Amino acid sequence: MTLARRQFLAATGGAFAFSSLAGLPRLASAQTLVEQTRVLCGFPAGGTTDAVSRRVAEKLRGSFAKMALVENKAGVGGRLAVEELKRSAPDGSTMLMTPAAMITLYPHIYRNINYGIDDVTPVCTGAIVQFALAVGPAVPESVRTLKDFLAWAKANPSKANYATPGAGSPNHFVAALLAKESGVELNHVPYRGSAPGVTDLVGGQIASMSSPIGDHLPHLKSGKVRVLATSGPQRSRFLPDVPTYAEQGFKTLTMQEWYGFFLPPRTPADIVNRAAAAIKAAVSTQETIDAFAQLGLEASANTPAELQKMVREENAAWGPIVKRIGFTPEG
Repeated sequence: MTLARRQFLAATGGAFAFSSLAGLPRLASAQTLVEQTRVLCGFPAGGTTDAVSRRVAEKLRGSFAKMALVENKAGVGGRLAVEELKRSAPDGSTMLMTPAAMITLYPHIYRNINYGIDDVTPVCTGAIVQFALAVGPAVPESVRTLKDFLAWAKANPSKANYATPGAGSPNHFVAALLAKESGVELNHVPYRGSAPGVTDLVGGQIASMSSPIGDHLPHLKSGKVRVLATSGPQRSRFLPDVPTYAEQGFKTLTMQEWYGFFLPPRTPADIVNRAAAAIKAAVSTQETIDAFAQLGLEASANTPAELQKMVREENAAWGPIVKRIGFTPEG
């Protein structure tokens, strides 16, 4: 299977459309509400993962739990929150909201990781994000396409660098695969999150950046940032004039990442299904759809079984990719 099919499944968007939850139980009654649930977020307040967590958590009150609070348990790239979920009671009092990489990719990267895909119980997705390759003032105005950028990078190897929100992230692997596929050497400059990388991109301190689309949307009007490619199976509705990597000859770079909700291992099916129904209702509201759009996210929800299938397929697909890139946390 291609990377697009095996790893990111977004080409079959119907597989996790809102309507896919039609068979789940109705939202919980007052008698079945969890007293309080904490939604673990493995990243600091103010970021995209935190925003998704808070937007959904506030709508879980009264539908899944009497009280729902976000707990930011930041550290080691989101792994602390997953480890905390693994240790938590399987009674609905603890939930995790995380980007896919923490579950599907990290087990292939970190030797000392303390969890695997069987240590979480999939509930459903909440949102999907595409990645974008953007260039800033450090790259000549004449560079307008991916082909232009690769030609410029080949002619200027000392300047041919790209930022990402972190080493070992999907954003990193998109750009690393671009370098492999094109045969053009690109130097990776990892940052601790998107914000400092975007600042250096806009300021001309770094040539390009591979990161979620939402990172670049606020800077397009100024003209200082130009997005050259997006990673989805189709053009992003946020950047309809920007061609995908696939359209520009790089079909294996069709990737998207989902944000998903998980419960502890061995959580009873009735709790899982009630949580999935409540999250589906939360992300289906126009208010949430619009709020996610401001971040460059597409609201989306699927079933526990569908998410479990995605987790297993993507986890299997990441292994060969990590091996091909040759990435290690120290390298």
